[in-house]
Amino acid sequence: MNFIQQAYKGNNEWFHWVLTIFIVFIGWQILGGIPLMALAYSYSANLAEFTKAAQDNFMTLGIDKNLFLFFMILMFIFGLISLIIGVKYLHKRTIKSLITSRNSLDWNRFWFGFLTWGIIASVVIVIGIYLSPENYIWNFKAKPFFTLVAVSFLFLPFQTSFEELLFRGYFMQGLGILAKNRWVPLILTSVCFGLLHGANPEVEKLGYISMVFYIGTGLFYGITTLMDEGTELALGLHAINNIVAAFFVTTNWTVFQTDALYIDTSEPSVGWEMFFPVLVLYPLMLFMFSKKYGWTNWLEKLTGKIEKPLNLKENYRVLED
Repeated sequence: MNFIQQAYKGNNEWFHWVLTIFIVFIGWQILGGIPLMALAYSYSANLAEFTKAAQDNFMTLGIDKNLFLFFMILMFIFGLISLIIGVKYLHKRTIKSLITSRNSLDWNRFWFGFLTWGIIASVVIVIGIYLSPENYIWNFKAKPFFTLVAVSFLFLPFQTSFEELLFRGYFMQGLGILAKNRWVPLILTSVCFGLLHGANPEVEKLGYISMVFYIGTGLFYGITTLMDEGTELALGLHAINNIVAAFFVTTNWTVFQTDALYIDTSEPSVGWEMFFPVLVLYPLMLFMFSKKYGWTNWLEKLTGKIEKPLNLKENYRVLED
């Protein structure tokens, strides 16, 4: 069974999907938001100040950046737990079926994606600093920086795993068995992934042209998932991408405002760094993955039909064995 067909192993009535999405929303946005709201209120002098900060940015309240980052990540941890509950207890599926079509999780794939993209992303950032040193301020402060590194490596993978398993796992599989093909979930999950980031301050500053990066990134993760029949590579890629973004460079207008090594003081603008990953780095990464893992039959893997397995119970037993 391929990756999308994993959804056939569980309950697939429309209400199973609706209820799971509802549970995820409650866990992620409501329950997960309560600790963040409580933290912000504790830093507010009064309700009026809290309300104004909620409309603008809670960081204006003077909350410790690492503490704020952790509480932001906590929302996604609630979302991940909610997704696992829905898949396990409503759909009656294994969590592994949400992650991969292989007999077990391939951690080597995760770490390969993690390490390769970590090196590439770091090199690109260093080149950017070298080319425009006047735009960057050295910001190293030992205690907050190493706290940031710890928070990033220990907790940011929960945030990225939630996004990957929701979009490249749950939605990819659900839309796949609904549309009976692969191209519809690939396109829709990529666009929705981009729209999810539409509320980020970068989009407000740079305009909707910046959505090219977010949708292109979603497409990159989606292609990787479909070609590799699992999310392990995408999980590693997404995790290290956000970790590097958190501790290397920060600005006062991006979604991650952290105690990073450098502060980018340049005016917000759409430059080469917006399109270079989408047009150059992502295709090169896909080419590298295809050579390493022997990807073939691209057209079928990305656009082909999805059919319900005829001997589902037998296939499920063999796969689990």
